[in-house]
Amino acid sequence: MAQDPATILAGIPEWRGAEIEQLCGGYNNVTYKLTKDRKSAVLKLDVSQRDETLNSRSAEAQIQTLAAQAGLAPTVIFADERMYLGEYVEGTALTRGSLGEDENLRRLAKTLKKLHALPLTGRSFDARVAAKRYVEKVSGLEPSIVEQCQRIIESMRLPQNLCCCHNDLVVENILATPELVFIDWEYACDNDPFFDLATVIEHHELSDAQADLLLDTYFNGDGRRWQSNLEKQRRLYLALYCLWLASRPGSDVMLVRRVAERVATSCF
Repeated sequence: MAQDPATILAGIPEWRGAEIEQLCGGYNNVTYKLTKDRKSAVLKLDVSQRDETLNSRSAEAQIQTLAAQAGLAPTVIFADERMYLGEYVEGTALTRGSLGEDENLRRLAKTLKKLHALPLTGRSFDARVAAKRYVEKVSGLEPSIVEQCQRIIESMRLPQNLCCCHNDLVVENILATPELVFIDWEYACDNDPFFDLATVIEHHELSDAQADLLLDTYFNGDGRRWQSNLEKQRRLYLALYCLWLASRPGSDVMLVRRVAERVATSCF
């Protein structure tokens, strides 16, 4: 269980006695908004031991600090192995609907280029390890789909063109402030840059035209040449996403079925 936030803050003089408001969201932690003297911060407390698919809080803080220096993330105030305290950023999270606007896709592609230019983190993403952890907890998914997901993941070679990736670019983690910034860096590590693009496309079920726009903007008009690279990572993300959903207690049954059907019928 996570510690009591007031007890935690008692040891941080700057935030001792802050007003505490619990926020929604977060699969691996409990999140609070802190307010004191017209300043705000976000406090995240882990609820269980982290497995190898996630950064430690200290490693997450190191990566996010570099991103913050590039204007891509909120500033980290303090972090240890089970706790994170960071700047609260006023902004609006993107939505699936807002990704339907071409200008937002262009902005996101350009911001991703900046993200992928950050220094390497020193830890590489291992899809096979992640899949193994998910399969151990899978429930309610047809064995044939589990096997298909595993085949897709096992068939992928380790990426040669590594760069710093966020690896969890769902709209809830993308804020317009008005510049785009990314939050929740717990999965961030070195990976194929196409994985971040694939996450945006597959998680939000973008159309082919929208996927082409995102890729073309990312490569300054030369996206078609990289289509096959993106397709491989789209297939990988969809397989991982399917296993992850089926491994999470409380996942929407209809969503799991829909994603499983996409895995079974994917033609890219």
